[in-house]
Amino acid sequence: MDTLSIAILIFIILETMNIILLYFAPSSRKGNGVGIFKAFEKSKEYPEIHAFIRYLINWVAGTKLIFIALLIVILITGTYTTRLYAVAALILSIFSFYWRLYPAIRDMDSRDEISPKGYSRTLFIMITVFIAGFVLALTVSLLQ
Repeated sequence: MDTLSIAILIFIILETMNIILLYFAPSSRKGNGVGIFKAFEKSKEYPEIHAFIRYLINWVAGTKLIFIALLIVILITGTYTTRLYAVAALILSIFSFYWRLYPAIRDMDSRDEISPKGYSRTLFIMITVFIAGFVLALTVSLLQ
């Protein structure tokens, strides 16, 4: 198995675990469950808001599922070039975290709306490691 395939497979495994968590234990505080947001518990006081939040959680999980399914197809049938472009696309798409999601979660963290405190930094590091891993896999693959 080549470097690109290994990087894609690791991502598939990690994201699959996140999808399972979002579908079956969304209030978890582990593995990017939404239980870290204090507003998730508060939303239960307002059924229509909680229903909307649950819808959005399932939407995110479903979107992740689509990407994972496509990555599995690329892993099984894709050529080296296809895997190369897929990893480049993953790098670019994951970078979008810094544009909208990180500023939002950082602000919520600073307003003490997330538990544990400082989780935004943990998420920042985790996303950075994902990107660095993909960049490393891409670089190693191109140098072979």
